[in-house]
Amino acid sequence: MGYKEVYEQSIREPEKFWADAARNISWEAPWSKVLDDRNPPLYRWFPDAQLNTCYNALDRHVDAGHGSQVALIYDSPVTGTKARFSYRELRDRVARLAGGLAGLGVTKGDRVILYMPMVPEAVIGMLACARIGAIHSVVFGGFAARELATRIDDAKPKVILSASCGIEVSRVIPYKPLLDEAIGIAAHQPDRCVILARPEARSELKNGRDLDWAELEAESTPADCVPVAATDPLYILYTSGTTGIPKGVVRDNGGHAVALAWSMSNVYGVQPGEVFWAASDVGWVVGHSYIVYAPLLHRCTTVLYEGKPVGTPDAGAFWRVIEEHGVSVMFTAPTAFRAIKRDDSEGEFIKRYDLGRLRALFLAGERCDPDTLQWASDKLGIPVVDHWWQTETGWPIAANCLGIEQLPIKPGSPTRAVPGYDVRVLGDDGKEVADGDIGSIMIRLPMPPGTLPTLWGDDRRYIESYLSAYPGWYLTGDAGYRDADGYLWIMSRIDDIINTAGHRLSTGAMEEALAAHQDVAEAAVIGAQDTLKGELPVGLVVLKSNVSRSHDEIKAELIRMVRDRIGPVASFKKVAIVDRLPKTRSGKVLRATMRKIADGKDYAVPATIDDPLILDEVTDALKSIGYGK
Repeated sequence: MGYKEVYEQSIREPEKFWADAARNISWEAPWSKVLDDRNPPLYRWFPDAQLNTCYNALDRHVDAGHGSQVALIYDSPVTGTKARFSYRELRDRVARLAGGLAGLGVTKGDRVILYMPMVPEAVIGMLACARIGAIHSVVFGGFAARELATRIDDAKPKVILSASCGIEVSRVIPYKPLLDEAIGIAAHQPDRCVILARPEARSELKNGRDLDWAELEAESTPADCVPVAATDPLYILYTSGTTGIPKGVVRDNGGHAVALAWSMSNVYGVQPGEVFWAASDVGWVVGHSYIVYAPLLHRCTTVLYEGKPVGTPDAGAFWRVIEEHGVSVMFTAPTAFRAIKRDDSEGEFIKRYDLGRLRALFLAGERCDPDTLQWASDKLGIPVVDHWWQTETGWPIAANCLGIEQLPIKPGSPTRAVPGYDVRVLGDDGKEVADGDIGSIMIRLPMPPGTLPTLWGDDRRYIESYLSAYPGWYLTGDAGYRDADGYLWIMSRIDDIINTAGHRLSTGAMEEALAAHQDVAEAAVIGAQDTLKGELPVGLVVLKSNVSRSHDEIKAELIRMVRDRIGPVASFKKVAIVDRLPKTRSGKVLRATMRKIADGKDYAVPATIDDPLILDEVTDALKSIGYGK
């Protein structure tokens, strides 16, 4: 079947569609009903079934005779370390740590926080929790102590798994002092902390609370897999909340395993045994879904990379990994490719490596400007797929599903809705808008398996945050439109649509125009307050590393390009050139923070920011064009 037939079946007969997909998962007890819809808007998939996610990710492959296949490749240019783990080796390490956690009193339903760098033990820790039915919550390594403390108080972990340090390029970041400070701030106190000692930094273990990871694992008896309900939580992943209190996105066991396994072959077009690389971090949803769970559920080899796209050591870092490990399909964020394009705009490093086994590149995490997608496609000569999803959904909402049927690529669009998602564009009145008109992008309930069933301990906040805008619909928070071919165009967050003299304008469309300039590596557009027109667009651009032309000349060209592409209605007259844009560690540009700076408002430094010093640079740049305090 082609895309159209598969998609229509998923919407017309969702229970049959997902029951068929669920046959690729091993169940301890089967379901009698696929979808529990008795308590809308709260839905549950496979409500009376039982399984174990760790068994499906590891043990069943070993049992089927694939124990010697490589499950995990660890590649760390920041430490000069490489390691490979077969499915059998990974299962055995996981079982021992699971036994260690069980020996510390961790049982089904207990929470375990992981505060870890990108090392194999992070993957082992997640799977060990899943093995015994504990609920893991990974907090990005190096997160500020106060932010970690809020997550400790919300999740109330029995045990915390951590390490002595993380490494950012050449900078060692001690984790243990941050962990100790967070526990000192938190009201909830964990029973135990298990600390992985890394040679780059020593850490003092607190007597009576802290244990050495290697010793615990070595001394423990391997634990068997514990069956859990399909609707039991597998993990909690915190995402920023508008109130300052983080939202704990819950992922269940059953629907999650079904959806992720289905996505590997149907969305990404990957076969069992192939090497799949998601260049992300286990602290983010991409790391959960596509470094750890999906590749292992599908019996692929997954790559865990402790490095950067540039600087470890150069702009050829990704190509070295792809050649050395035989990567078939790669997934990363557009910001990584913008960094590579900035440092190696001619793609000279690409020519030094054999990328013959790489057949597709997927980009997600933020909107991909057409220029970056076209650059990657031209240099690599393979399909480059921009796709769209969220922490809350856990897997793609819209994509070019290469495993079903490759559709024509339209740069700037993540293509069409993935089977299972009924995506529509609604106006302020809650009715569908005409093709080509911008509105709120919504998903009709119930959403497919694998998406969030609720927020941790807070059904009411889940409903208020996501399901109350229009009854029967999930609010994605993104604005955009659908074209006549059914392609979705995600233009910006709803908050980033600006109103200039009564005209609703997409900042994303203006960013596209700026990014198309030959000297621009990346761009961001924000709406700044204006007493006459309400809001005016302000551009911030990063130039490619080899540009030496007059900045005033480039600015004039950029203003003219936006005027030509969007029209005079955009009132685009101000642009600042900066060395870098403020981003989260996962690569999202912090537009809301820059908007506050431009408006001269007080702001809190986001906990997820990669480098707070960038905000000072942006403040100075905005002042130079008349914005900010």
